[in-house]
Amino acid sequence: MSARTAVEKPVLITNARIVNEGREFHGDVLIRNGRIDKIAPRISGAPGVVIDAQGKLLIPGMIDDQVHFREPGLTHKGNIASETSAAVAGGITSVMEMPNTNPTTTTRERLEDKYALAAGKARTNYAFYFGAANDNAEEIAALPPGVACAIKIFMGASTGNMLVDDPKTLDRIFSSAQIPVVTHCEDTPTIKRNEEAERARWGDAIPAYMHPRIRSEEACWLSTRLAVGLAKRHGTSLHVLHLTTARELEFFTPGPVLGKQITVEACVHHLFFDESDYAALGTLIKCNPAIKTAADRRALVAAVMADRIDVIATDHAPHTAEEKANPSYFKAPSGLPLVQHALPALFELVRRGELDLHTLVRKTSHAVAQRFGVVDRGYIREGYWADLTLIDTDTPTRVDRRGLYYKCGWSPFEGHTFPIRIDTTWVNGDIAYRNGAVGAKPLGRRLNFALKR
Repeated sequence: MSARTAVEKPVLITNARIVNEGREFHGDVLIRNGRIDKIAPRISGAPGVVIDAQGKLLIPGMIDDQVHFREPGLTHKGNIASETSAAVAGGITSVMEMPNTNPTTTTRERLEDKYALAAGKARTNYAFYFGAANDNAEEIAALPPGVACAIKIFMGASTGNMLVDDPKTLDRIFSSAQIPVVTHCEDTPTIKRNEEAERARWGDAIPAYMHPRIRSEEACWLSTRLAVGLAKRHGTSLHVLHLTTARELEFFTPGPVLGKQITVEACVHHLFFDESDYAALGTLIKCNPAIKTAADRRALVAAVMADRIDVIATDHAPHTAEEKANPSYFKAPSGLPLVQHALPALFELVRRGELDLHTLVRKTSHAVAQRFGVVDRGYIREGYWADLTLIDTDTPTRVDRRGLYYKCGWSPFEGHTFPIRIDTTWVNGDIAYRNGAVGAKPLGRRLNFALKR
């Protein structure tokens, strides 16, 4: 036991409305040394700090399996400290960060460098993906289980050498990976043809609403078909990221995430926005793959409810306001900041009747832990780390730029009022965020994994 944990006082959360593993019940949670020591209808006589939840909703903290925090190399957009601050303000307690930084996370040495960067900075728990490239197949084959959360393959346009579209390279990665493979699925030749057609019509002034025509349904479908086919051929554990179309759902089967070889994720913005929102938000919601039709959005939400889509994430990807405001379609970058309001947006879908509360908790915590083999997190269970989020379901949140923790300083939800408020976030048993303020010290730890290929 470390000196830090040896002197920690127990924390007792009383009078909570606990939602966990398909149950909702009123009870108390006792935390000792960062872990959940006891869960009971009433716990009395425990020494230490007592926090009265006053009937608020207590859920496992969200585990976000897809974020871009921009460190190293792109820290004018965001960094580990700023973006994990925004994450805990949004009730997210663990993140898995992507490899397309500068330099890219495509060697084992760079992967360990990123872990060293995060230590002492991250307010959430953290893990990093190992990036596939056209020339690092040997590094991938040598990567042991438990070091990275998964291998990330950009099968659509990406930065520099991280676009992997050579059939032989893809085949080798899928056949040799010792840990799960996750894919960004968009077919680059299809995208390029669509870009040229629209450039001939519009020049550089392509309107934002054409983005889902360029990053089209066909581009997504072709690439997802390829990834699923490779996984089936080689028996690879595959997780397809940020699905955007109803058509792609044909590749995935409903059912519990445990036991699935091939799983799929939906992101908050694809469940919340549709193409009608480009009129008001323009390039602020330009992202890859693109936000598509209202029918696609409804199909994705239905697939979440039907357990065809396994997890919900953010794909948080901040750019500066100046970058996003570039009038050239080709120069305005894709991606948007989301971690601070992902859970509030999902609770709005619950309030609308599109999702239910138990599905929300399962897709943002339980199923993510199951899919990636995250050790001792993702549930409110005795013995597990106390990564918890307290939700005030009676107090709305109006999104205001002055309350944002993102380094980029803007949100696509500005001016929107969500039906709930994040009251308190605990990371490893300590308060990381409470009543509008992020805690003074970073509390995040490196995630551990117990899932092989």
